[in-house]
Amino acid sequence: VQLVESGGGLVQPGGFLRLSCAASGSTLDGYAISWFRQAPGKEREGVSCIFSHDGSIYYADSVEGRFTISRDNPKNAVYLQMNSLKPEDTAVYSCAADPRGLEFVVSAYTYWGQGTQVTVSS
Repeated sequence: VQLVESGGGLVQPGGFLRLSCAASGSTLDGYAISWFRQAPGKEREGVSCIFSHDGSIYYADSVEGRFTISRDNPKNAVYLQMNSLKPEDTAVYSCAADPRGLEFVVSAYTYWGQGTQVTVSS
């Protein structure tokens, strides 16, 4: 599975972005998909994940109510809608996929995209 993220950029505080994670090589249907982010000097952290087997969705406390994850199986893509962005959301955002995966566990994901930079600044 090859994953390619897009949609990052520079946005002012309070603004919004929608990140896309497009897959090739295999259908994402049946995979757990997670978005992770890594800010300079910090460890990678889980942002949101969506599981295929039951449709369950999880969000980190820091983004709950502001971010929304969704998947479009016909387009073989997963999205992360990010609203009310804050400077502390600045990071490289990566999507990851795995047939099983675990909520916010980096080592549980086999396939990774290259990441897309999100910068929130005035």
